Amino acid sequence: MFSAFTGRSPAPAAVPADGSAPAAEEHPSDGNKLSTFLSILRKFIGVADLASVRFSLPSQLLEPTPNLEYWNYLDAPNAFVAIGTADEPVDRMLEVLRFWFTKDLKYAKGKPCKPYNSCLGEFFRCNWETDDDAPRINTKAVEDTISRPSSVKSGSSRAASTVSVPATNPKPSKPVRISYLTEQTSHHPPVSAFYIDCPEKGLHAKGFDQITAKFTGTSIKVMPGEHNLGIFITLEKRNHETYQLTHPPAHLGGILRGALSVTVGDMAYITCLETKLKAILRYYDDGWLGRTTNKVEGIIFKYDPENDDKMQIKDVPQEDILVRLGGPWKEKVVFTVGPKPLESHPPDQQTTIIDIAPLSVAPKVLPPTEQQLPNESLTLWGKVTEAILAKQFSRATTLKQELEEAQREKAREREQKGESWQPVFFVTATDKAGKPALTEKGREVLKRAQAGDWSMDGIFEKDAKVADAAK
Repeated sequence: MFSAFTGRSPAPAAVPADGSAPAAEEHPSDGNKLSTFLSILRKFIGVADLASVRFSLPSQLLEPTPNLEYWNYLDAPNAFVAIGTADEPVDRMLEVLRFWFTKDLKYAKGKPCKPYNSCLGEFFRCNWETDDDAPRINTKAVEDTISRPSSVKSGSSRAASTVSVPATNPKPSKPVRISYLTEQTSHHPPVSAFYIDCPEKGLHAKGFDQITAKFTGTSIKVMPGEHNLGIFITLEKRNHETYQLTHPPAHLGGILRGALSVTVGDMAYITCLETKLKAILRYYDDGWLGRTTNKVEGIIFKYDPENDDKMQIKDVPQEDILVRLGGPWKEKVVFTVGPKPLESHPPDQQTTIIDIAPLSVAPKVLPPTEQQLPNESLTLWGKVTEAILAKQFSRATTLKQELEEAQREKAREREQKGESWQPVFFVTATDKAGKPALTEKGREVLKRAQAGDWSMDGIFEKDAKVADAAK
């Protein structure tokens, strides 16, 4: 999404010659921020890929958050740990879809922002701790309830049901731990690899994050890059059943109106080879008179992995459709069982799969500062963050430039020596299948995180590459 824009900085800003801390500067208003942002973007109208140009923004336009910390999919970790609970394949697909509708909670509930560019070799790790409190999904029970005659008097109806997850409890009573590791594995093009691990539930997810982006003059269209083939979720306790979730294109709009917003207006697909089930999601961004609807409609259906040619909902035979879904994805999405159109079912026969209203982005459990390496995101960008929070924007821009120039210098040194960059925690920088593999160090870091151990002792003692990246 928008969070991954990267680039080159403007000329350095001046700092006091005596080395004293600069005075706080006036914080620009949102209107001034957008005006500056738009003046920069106008230079790139028609450029095929903004990410390849690698433009940068002044520090006063940045969110004081590292990109690798910001860009993750566990905004509602209780939705993730519930995947694989159901015994029926169609119910497990609905569990995956419920997670899908929570993964971008930060965009549904908040405003878009521009975090820091990621440096090559930079990494981020954290845990989430959550209750396993997501309602169980059972479509057979839903069918039985609908088909059973109502015992209430005429004129009454059953209450609509819901399987939406509750808000994440910051102090879970029976915590399930999820560990996360991500590393910037490539700089040209900018690519990061990630791995999500939940051994207690026999779950893991992985993938590469990369975008391409184009400014049209009124909005920015953001699409997955060639190495971004989606999120791959594996259910180890279900014979390693694996789901591939592909990202749809998104638009960052409202630039001219001064009210930035993220909309989605294309197709997304979720497939599982083992169960031979597929979900098609069709997003609509504009409605009547150009008003944003944020609507999504979708189906789950039986498909042939050897002949996967159904890319539109209208192409799928009615007899193959098992579930229909629909609603505004920033508010509430419902589903019904069977091929009948969603709107043909009365409200009491529609089940809410996700209700965004009561949800908020779950907190992370972070490594103590003293146990972070110099090239961990929060430490690497720590001084920049401090300067921005103190409204010392000139100093923040200078510190940011120093980090970016150090990265360019390392690249020049590698080129002179004929060396190529190799990631530390992942085997390769990219992968044609879109599935990053962990190195022994990556596995050890996640194993320790699962035990609540943030120590890096014994992992990098003789690793000159990490020492170089941490300079």
